[in-house]
Amino acid sequence: MTADRIAVLAEVQEALHEGRAVVALESTIISHGMPYPTNVAMATEVEAIVRANGAVPATIAVLDGVCRVGLEADQLELLATHPAVHKATTRDLPWLLATRRHGATTVAATMRIAALADIEVFATGGIGGVHRGGALTFDVSADLAEFAVTPVAVVSAGIKSILDIGLTLEHLETLGVPVIVDGSDDFPSFYSRVSGFAAPRRLDGAEEIAAFMHAAWGPLQLTTGISVANPIPLADEIPAAQIEGVIAEALAELDRRGIVGQDVTPFLLGRIVEQTDGRSLTANVALVRNNAALAARIAVAFADLG
Repeated sequence: MTADRIAVLAEVQEALHEGRAVVALESTIISHGMPYPTNVAMATEVEAIVRANGAVPATIAVLDGVCRVGLEADQLELLATHPAVHKATTRDLPWLLATRRHGATTVAATMRIAALADIEVFATGGIGGVHRGGALTFDVSADLAEFAVTPVAVVSAGIKSILDIGLTLEHLETLGVPVIVDGSDDFPSFYSRVSGFAAPRRLDGAEEIAAFMHAAWGPLQLTTGISVANPIPLADEIPAAQIEGVIAEALAELDRRGIVGQDVTPFLLGRIVEQTDGRSLTANVALVRNNAALAARIAVAFADLG
């Protein structure tokens, strides 16, 4: 990628040059995941959490056809309010660059740009995966394909609970993507600390996770990403049995309306917010905060390994 199509914020560039910890942050959650002004407040707070835990935040987006690694306050505001910010996965990046448009990056696109900037750790809310009914529809998030080829550790609260968690874990196994859970033997399900599935591998704390990353990308020379699932704090979770009924109702409405493609996830998350009287939004903000803190600690521990 030529220098005029990727711009790294000076603070981020300095940290990378000095070998200090940097954490990538996605922008779709700002433009398409939360309402205004909650999205701006959340983005600003998450960057502060990353700094408080010893790392430099690098929120990623495409603005006017330029990949931005690290954003100024006015650029965060633009992402949160501009009506023509496209939800962008990896395949959309060439179009955004060629046509000089704005794009909010999904997990997949954020991973790709983070890797181009040599950032190894990325914090998000939840990762995409195989949609319910995906065995018939083949509706599978591009996040999984990106995990297979891009060596970035992605800290999330697990696979989004609107998806088929079991099939997604199977798909990640097939792709050879390591999946670990921090501090739990249970795999979480975004709003909830449990999903009914066991943790593929458990590690405890940032130092163990950083050592895992070093082993994967150092002596073993793996080229895949690493999925780090971080259960939502107990005080903020919505129990799985409770949220499942809400999700089932939202999925039924989705089918009735015939909504497909990239509109599926924003619609479902929006309906779940409505049906839980905002409780799911509160949980979403809490888990993003939690993931940002862990990601920063992991980035610091990984940087210390040299």
